[in-house]
Amino acid sequence: MKDQIWIRKVILIAVCVSVAACLQVFADHFIYWKSSLLAEFWRLWTAHWVHVGWMHFLLNMLAFSCLPFIFPHVRNWHLVSLLLLLPPFISLIFYYYLPYIDAYAGLSGVLHGLYTAVSIVYLQYPKERKFAILVLVLIASKLIWENTFGQSGTAQLIGSPVLTEAHLIGAIGGVLCGSGYLLIGRKDKEQTH
Repeated sequence: MKDQIWIRKVILIAVCVSVAACLQVFADHFIYWKSSLLAEFWRLWTAHWVHVGWMHFLLNMLAFSCLPFIFPHVRNWHLVSLLLLLPPFISLIFYYYLPYIDAYAGLSGVLHGLYTAVSIVYLQYPKERKFAILVLVLIASKLIWENTFGQSGTAQLIGSPVLTEAHLIGAIGGVLCGSGYLLIGRKDKEQTH
């Protein structure tokens, strides 16, 4: 049974990386373009799966691929749910509240949301609680650093400016999703008792 769970996680990762690689070939048709976002609604999701280059793609796919193994209790349906909720959340915040963002591509905002949401959910596991707190502290520290001192050396590595607003919005989305999951779980437990 445990082997099947790991195999399913590997399949999910392979599917996501493959889809992102395919989208990357035609990136202009899938990135976030503010002027055409609502007319071409798929960009709400796809903008987060295309990247400014293959190095950017590689770094984000590596971070995404590590998540299910760092947090072994996370289920595929949790990840898929987050992958369906976080991209449009970030895109719509850009569209309605950050009008100066005309174009965007990359998974880093979603990654911040994924790691934040999963860490919050992991707070319920006593053996993993310290690790979850560590990850949350690291994410918060990174966000504070980026919003105080600016972006790190990642911009030089990927050859494009880093939109740190995406990281912050993604983390906020992660807090909402992770907290919502815990609240729903708590209500379900109360109703069964």
